[in-house]
Amino acid sequence: MSDILHERDASVLRIQLNRPKKLNAMTSGMYVALADILKEAARDEVTRVVLWHGAGDAFCAGNDIEDFLKNPPGPGESPQSQLMHALIDFEKPIVAAVHGAAIGGGTTMLLHCDFIYAGESAKFQMPFINLALVPEFGSSSIVPARVGHLRAAELVMLGSRYDARRALELGLATQVVPDQDLLSVATATAHKLAAKPAGALQASKRLIRQPFRQQILAAMKAENEEFSAQVRSADAKEALTAFMEKRAPDFTKTKSAITA
Repeated sequence: MSDILHERDASVLRIQLNRPKKLNAMTSGMYVALADILKEAARDEVTRVVLWHGAGDAFCAGNDIEDFLKNPPGPGESPQSQLMHALIDFEKPIVAAVHGAAIGGGTTMLLHCDFIYAGESAKFQMPFINLALVPEFGSSSIVPARVGHLRAAELVMLGSRYDARRALELGLATQVVPDQDLLSVATATAHKLAAKPAGALQASKRLIRQPFRQQILAAMKAENEEFSAQVRSADAKEALTAFMEKRAPDFTKTKSAITA
């Protein structure tokens, strides 16, 4: 079965991340497949809204580390950058239903959604720095714009975990919903949006995002360059190896990328 399932219900395209045993961790192939699905949905006149959720006990646990080590992204075109651009170019509303873990990219991808319904079980985290990496998907621009510098530093530089209620307080979720009602609430919003005039709906989304679009694109480019450098650093090698070996990393023996 495919790692990403998609089907259209009237004018709502439902996309499900479908690796429940891996907490829907993203592989390179999944990034490309999801980007292709969104590009096709953008062209499809029947599709008016996307509803996005995960199978099993989580929304998305970020990158599949084994696959990530085999295919580290470079500074230019990459599977991750394909999805980034597909999301930022997507003019139709995206409604996300998030339960369980939303870690790393599982959090930053959501920043490009228009409605984020968080189940009571949802746990968010951007732990890039713990892996000697930097934020991506434009999050270095989007997060401080939404929550301010001090809170962004807490979320990005400490990599602090936060729950659904905290996400709502920070303006990073639309509504907190009991898990058993999550998908039905998100689905109802998707169909409500789909019933609105499509041209005005898409134009409204363009207008809302227009003041920030170039800033986010610039952030993505800078992030990709930094990420590409950091992922090949000694610190990242130690962090990712420690993760795979299920031990605490030791950065005292590595040479900082800043002084290298």
